[in-house]
Amino acid sequence: MTELIQYVAIRGDLLKTMGWPVGAVIAQACHACTAVTHLFYNDNYTQTYLANLNDMHKVVLEVPDEASLNDLCSKLSDGNIHHKLWIEQPENIPTCLAIKPYPKKEVQSYFKKYKLLKL
Repeated sequence: MTELIQYVAIRGDLLKTMGWPVGAVIAQACHACTAVTHLFYNDNYTQTYLANLNDMHKVVLEVPDEASLNDLCSKLSDGNIHHKLWIEQPENIPTCLAIKPYPKKEVQSYFKKYKLLKL
């Protein structure tokens, strides 16, 4: 069976320079994951991913800042990789993005340069 994975990319500067609480940053990732699951709920990969809740595989990565997040978002769009860029309201701040579940081999190249998020 193909390994399905969901990548989540979070801006590190929210914690490091903007002083956001850890819980608020985690909430951003939760928002993005919920939104992308809703948007692509009927997708075959999403359904397969959700069919076995105990074996879901997510990787949470850190992007340095807003420009890096926007660059990643553009590359995913160019590659036709379905994702959701979460923009926190009412501040209108892009905070993170999540892709829908994909086979790892199809999407890992977009995320190789990023490291795991460290709190």
